[in-house]
Amino acid sequence: MNGTVVQRWEGEYLFVLRTLLLKDFRVRYRNMSLGVGWSLANPLVMMGVLTFVFTKIFTNPAQNNYPIFVLCGLIPFNFFAMAWSTATTSLVDNAPLIKRTRFPREIVPVTTVFGNCIHFAIQIGLLLVLVLLFGQGFNRYWAWLPVVILLEVVFVVGMALAFAALDVYIRDIRYVVESVNVVLFWLVPIFYSFAVIPPQYHEIYRFNPVAAVVMAFRNILLDSHAPAGSLMLRLAFVSTAAFIGGALIFERLKKRFYDYL
Repeated sequence: MNGTVVQRWEGEYLFVLRTLLLKDFRVRYRNMSLGVGWSLANPLVMMGVLTFVFTKIFTNPAQNNYPIFVLCGLIPFNFFAMAWSTATTSLVDNAPLIKRTRFPREIVPVTTVFGNCIHFAIQIGLLLVLVLLFGQGFNRYWAWLPVVILLEVVFVVGMALAFAALDVYIRDIRYVVESVNVVLFWLVPIFYSFAVIPPQYHEIYRFNPVAAVVMAFRNILLDSHAPAGSLMLRLAFVSTAAFIGGALIFERLKKRFYDYL
């Protein structure tokens, strides 16, 4: 039995995963002249707008190197919002494939998250180049970045599994996700510092995994020190809980996918 599963992961399951990744990549950039360049253009444009607004209109003289400060917030948030949103609708969007082919249904939302990881990696590369050119430069705490990124991916995979499964039964879920992403844009410290948040709300922000990732990025790339141990422990706890919870919800609901797709 185990041998059969291994063979399938080496053969047909891997083929499905690879096919879905290529499909996501081609559909995203089909008929676009800039292609992958949009992965760089979008955060740069948003960075420019926020930098103009919060340095020329609502001045923030206490914050140095504001463009990189903003990118440290935008890039992790954009990955979370896009991956969560596209993964939520992934099962419904791939309904014909799911009905006609036998493979672990978890592959679909997980592959959608992995597809967004490609764009996330491109944007992180842009951020690191800008830090080297205009920021603090390289420091030994960059070794923390893979840990922080991995924990965010684990969290997003958990959210993707849970909400993709729920979306099969309740199609309004996708609109809930879109609305929550709009709210989170303001509740994650993207264009403002954690220091301006009133103390009574600190714990809420620290247990918000996206906010925790943003703060960890800024600790590493702007402040040149390791993220606080308490911050990383909370991030690890919430990410692991989300992953386990998402997997359990998906396992519980997937038995009747065929009836609702």
